[in-house]
Amino acid sequence: MPMGVRRDRSGRAGLWGAAVTAGLVGVVLPAHAEGSMPQFDFRNPLLVAQIVWGTIIFVGMYVSFTRIGLPHVAAVLTAREQTIGGDLEQARIAKEKADRAVAELNEARRVAYAEAQTALSAATQKAKDVAAVKAEEVNAKLDQQLADSEKQIAAARADAMSALREAAADTAEMLVGRLAGRPADAHAVRVAVADALAARGLAA
Repeated sequence: MPMGVRRDRSGRAGLWGAAVTAGLVGVVLPAHAEGSMPQFDFRNPLLVAQIVWGTIIFVGMYVSFTRIGLPHVAAVLTAREQTIGGDLEQARIAKEKADRAVAELNEARRVAYAEAQTALSAATQKAKDVAAVKAEEVNAKLDQQLADSEKQIAAARADAMSALREAAADTAEMLVGRLAGRPADAHAVRVAVADALAARGLAA
């Protein structure tokens, strides 16, 4: 029911109640006025005037409260309720915006973290591939250098063994010639020297 209708009905009910009360007082009390207190002697015009003016003042105050005071209070309460409702609605909207902002921030952080992890994994794999290629290149160079060194060592060893055979053959040939008093067989001496070196593991 609208507030204005309720106020009109309550005002009418108040007026009717005041009128009925005044009527009852005026009807009932005079019957018992004799032998009662002077304040209830309704034959006194002053008492009737007081009752009439009291009723008028009561009705006036009631009407003032119901038509002026209470509507103003109701308007203030309604405005306060609307203000509180608006503030709550703004707070709800702000909370929803904040929740959306937090969700978007978390999603952006998740995406950024995933992208960073992907980039880090790609960079790590690329570094590993580059390191593997360089390691292969270095190993190939080392293998080549080792092979070249082995060849050089083998060549030097062969040269040394050849020089050793020549020196040993010349020395043996000279010693055999001095001991025999005649020139030694150069071929036989060289064969004997080669067999002796081979027996000692010095053969080229």
